[in-house]
Amino acid sequence: MYILNEVEKVIRIPPSELGDDPDKVVDNLTWETYEGRLAEGDKSFTLLIKNVRAVGPGRIVHGDGAVYQSVKFEQVVFKPRDNEVIEGVVVEILKFGAFVRFGPLDGLLHVSQIMDDRVDIDEANQRLVGKETGRFLAVGDIVRARVVSIDLNEKNPQDSKIGLTMRQPGLGKLEWLAEDSKKHADKAEGDA
Repeated sequence: MYILNEVEKVIRIPPSELGDDPDKVVDNLTWETYEGRLAEGDKSFTLLIKNVRAVGPGRIVHGDGAVYQSVKFEQVVFKPRDNEVIEGVVVEILKFGAFVRFGPLDGLLHVSQIMDDRVDIDEANQRLVGKETGRFLAVGDIVRARVVSIDLNEKNPQDSKIGLTMRQPGLGKLEWLAEDSKKHADKAEGDA
């Protein structure tokens, strides 16, 4: 889920930058410190920062020549939630499943969570294929899935573990959903 909010945080301005233009220094250090990082408290991933402004005078800590400056800024964050339905693109196929990129993170669709059919691995063509249905999942396919587990890594967000499933009604590869919708419409028309 994407959220736009305003926050107040603190940046450290090193002594070497104290003589530079304060507005530029505050902007640059805020972006370097917070943009593209996972927030420690609420485990949200900061994607974009704008409208950075200093709040009040900075503080000097004894023994450190830097200035600690409070700043307010608007940020766009990405925060995956349990049971959230996402749409993403398959970026990698492996023996045990597929990785799906949604927002700035990747989630794992284990082979047991792709479809109700038994899934075979077609390594030569980088696909996961349903044995009975013949439906397949390949790199570049767009899917709708549900988040079933979240373990975000604060030090390296790309190492986060997010589990996904497509084994529920309304979930799956978008082409499968369109096919199923057409079948239901044709069946309803035939019954009428």
